[in-house]
Amino acid sequence: MSGEDNNEVSGVVRACAIARSIEDFDLLIEDMETEFGESWGGLTFENAPDILLSDLASDLECIVVAVDKQDEDELAPVANVIRVAKEQKISVILVPHDLNTVALHQLMRMGADDFAPYPLPEGALHDAIERSQSVPAPAAPVAATVEPVAQAAPSAPASNRQGIILPVYGLAGGVGASTFAANLAWELQQSLEKENKKVCILDFDFQYGSISTYLDVPRTEQAFEFLSEAASADAESLKQAMSSYKDRLDVLPAPPDALPLEFVGAEEVDHLIKLAMSSYDFVIIDLPQALVSWSETVLDHAHLYFGLVELDMRSAQNTLRFLRTLKAEDLPFEKVQFILNRAPKFTDMNGKTRVKRMADSLEIVFRFQLPDGGKPVANAGDEGEALKELVPKNPLRKEILKIAKTLSEMASDDDG
Repeated sequence: MSGEDNNEVSGVVRACAIARSIEDFDLLIEDMETEFGESWGGLTFENAPDILLSDLASDLECIVVAVDKQDEDELAPVANVIRVAKEQKISVILVPHDLNTVALHQLMRMGADDFAPYPLPEGALHDAIERSQSVPAPAAPVAATVEPVAQAAPSAPASNRQGIILPVYGLAGGVGASTFAANLAWELQQSLEKENKKVCILDFDFQYGSISTYLDVPRTEQAFEFLSEAASADAESLKQAMSSYKDRLDVLPAPPDALPLEFVGAEEVDHLIKLAMSSYDFVIIDLPQALVSWSETVLDHAHLYFGLVELDMRSAQNTLRFLRTLKAEDLPFEKVQFILNRAPKFTDMNGKTRVKRMADSLEIVFRFQLPDGGKPVANAGDEGEALKELVPKNPLRKEILKIAKTLSEMASDDDG
């Protein structure tokens, strides 16, 4: 079965690309040919379930499901394809193009094993295929039974978790990224606790990270020692390096002394993220503003990458630089979900106009707009308490809670 003819079968079919119209994903066709040569086929959402249930699928290693904005209003056929594939123990790679956050969450919850945004960065599909065939899918009950493979790394724990990675990046100083990260982690932990899900937050600003301040947890020597030996760390040493907020949220604080951001390299960061993924259902990563050698590693692992900005010129200029950097390096910039902090009030029509002008000029979409929580937000940070604990009715807290509830659907059991 060639990439253009799904009716003729020639030899073993190792993979299928499935879309409403596969011709709309020309870069995916090229990558499928690079990966599988002639041993792949193209299907539609309508005919894919029957093919997956037939003998023609006996040699399938994976399917690649490509979706775009036109699929958002009718996700049922897409979800049915993913469900049938998982029942047949076939790995699923999701390739979304301009898909909104809610739709992406719904499809990931269905059991997709991995994610590669379209247009596909060089090597992204290859890496996603390798990952999908070596680990169980996140948050899907059937995925936990799909041929778990023992990892070569000595640190692989006996856990079926495959955490969702959510980095938080402030595109300018003081835009509230760390405040957002700390409170999002706490709200997620609260939302998921009844489902026996675990959340952690990692402070990767090794110089001046403030998560320990905002959540009043100690900066420990264990955290420094853990980072010093990151290459050989295992799940147990990660647990020992964690501090705890109210005995419920695990926090990896920044070390007691300011360290160079390159204190750990890309390979060590890759290993740390994989450790956290295998131990937690959600991993929030608070990032430094500086872009370093391992920034790409974090972005590659991210399911969604939150970029916080304010309605000012410095945020706009930094966003432009940031996007240019990602595009120049062929990095998956579509993972970035921009969040406008201290957004204008609903009645501020002039402010709303400025928001639209900023988004249009940068060619971005603000997925979320956070209200200005005022002085109580700063006070909560100084006291080392989450907003929920001190000012639960604060408008900023309410908006972060809404985001946490939306994200928590990614880890909800299908039979819940």
